[in-house]
Amino acid sequence: MRSFSLVKPYFYRRRKLIIIGILCLMAVDVLQLFIPRVIKWAVDDLTALSIDYAGLAVYAGEIILIPVFMALLRFVWRRFLIGTSRVVEEGLRNRLFNHIQTLSADYFDRVKTGDLMAHATNDINNIRMAVGMGMVAFTDAVFLGLAAIGFMAYINVKLTLFALIPMPVIIFFTRKFGQKMHRRYTSVQQSFSELTEVARESFSGIRIVKAYNLEPPEYQRLAKSSRAYIRENLKLIRITGSFFPMMLLFTNISLTIVIFLGGRQTITGVITAGDFVAFINYLNLLTWPMMAMGWVTNLIQRGAASLDRINKILQTRPNITDEAGAMPIKALEGNIAFDRVSFAHSPAGPNVIDGLSFSVPSGRMLGIVGPQGSGKTTLLKLIPRIYDATGGRITIDGTDIRRLKLADLRRHIGFVSQEPFLFSGTIRENVGFGQTTDDDEIWRAVRAAALDETIAQFPNGLDTVVGEKGAILSGGQKQRIMLARALVHDTPILLMDDPIGQVDTETAARIIETLRLLSGRRTIIIVSHRIPAVQYADHVLVLDRGGIIESGTHETLIANGGYYARTHQLQSLEADA
Repeated sequence: MRSFSLVKPYFYRRRKLIIIGILCLMAVDVLQLFIPRVIKWAVDDLTALSIDYAGLAVYAGEIILIPVFMALLRFVWRRFLIGTSRVVEEGLRNRLFNHIQTLSADYFDRVKTGDLMAHATNDINNIRMAVGMGMVAFTDAVFLGLAAIGFMAYINVKLTLFALIPMPVIIFFTRKFGQKMHRRYTSVQQSFSELTEVARESFSGIRIVKAYNLEPPEYQRLAKSSRAYIRENLKLIRITGSFFPMMLLFTNISLTIVIFLGGRQTITGVITAGDFVAFINYLNLLTWPMMAMGWVTNLIQRGAASLDRINKILQTRPNITDEAGAMPIKALEGNIAFDRVSFAHSPAGPNVIDGLSFSVPSGRMLGIVGPQGSGKTTLLKLIPRIYDATGGRITIDGTDIRRLKLADLRRHIGFVSQEPFLFSGTIRENVGFGQTTDDDEIWRAVRAAALDETIAQFPNGLDTVVGEKGAILSGGQKQRIMLARALVHDTPILLMDDPIGQVDTETAARIIETLRLLSGRRTIIIVSHRIPAVQYADHVLVLDRGGIIESGTHETLIANGGYYARTHQLQSLEADA
């Protein structure tokens, strides 16, 4: 019931349309109940031999006219009730997507993309069905069922009571089976999430799969997940496969009672032949509500399981948010300082960053080098609060970054990640990245990123579609688009994670020259494995195991003969080879 609050606002906003839809649905049910009455009158008149061809034509006309009105009313209730389910579907999907975007990076470290895709597709669809057809089936089950019982009682109360003997048993088994169905649907949807994740991961890495001839193992991995999904569905089918035939069995028991007792009453003249035919028709109409009870239970349990899963995500709060009284940022000078900063991915885990203290004055360039796993990339992610430091504090212009508005902080920082990620649009869209940017600004950033000659080779220039994750581009080209994306807006702080790691020496030289020209106008922090990327920095830090092991200018570090000097010597030998 707590999860129901997710869809309650949609019902409230569309309450008038829902009421009209339900009234039209009830009107359809009432008209449907009149058809057996017409048949009763026709049968009674035929039995009494008191009707001619004209009278039969009138009855036939009524039976045709009633469905015409039913069709018109059915269009209205489908438009309003099923339409409401589509509105709920759209609203929940948009709300889910918007909320997921607010969650912190550590959430995505724990949760699989396949799970999120399953929530946005399968779960939302289950909720739509529960809201739309569930509401229709529930109304039919209650209103049509009670109305049919009323018409049956009008014909003969005793016969009606006998016909309803199986009803308490149906209610009991509906509750019993409903609890089991809820648990099974939850397991099925979890299994579907895992299957989706396997398929997504295989398709995303299809080039690696082909390069290593891994098609058979990947097929087996998917087949294993698929078999698990089928097993969970079969467990569910054991329940639903027993439930629905049981509903039909009890309905047929009612029909048997009516044929036996109603037939005797017809023979003895207690009811007419027309009443007997009408009663059986009403019992057949009652079959749908009895079956609908099972279907409604099915839909609601499936929808409830999905609502619980969606609600669990929506109840998840981001770990990184604006603190109370966070200050907006109008302008930044770009003075960055780390004061005994530490970071660990989990409370029980080791520190990735361990007690770092350093400062970068405004307009200066800081280079950071070190072996893999030394904490370089993590250090960069702490500044725009992709992750929050677990110890110490980071300040910009003397203010703790936790005291600044998060959106404003990130708006003033340009970021080039180590792994270039492009969206499947054009080069122009990837450089501008969803912001209004004119061509002059884009070309300025493209030239600064040494990408202009590459773009000139494409027939469509900036409007070249790069494909999924930049499939048509090389690693170096994707990295330069990422660099252009960071340079297109004049942010006071620029963070760069290995900006020349995937480009050739000539292109690297152009990028380094661009960064040298930016020095003095932006505060720049460059992380790189390649010494040429940081040798012109005002200051260089060498990290190892989250701590600073060397610090100084390029010349000072070369003279010290430590890790930096050895790395520089090895890379120089590689360049000369």
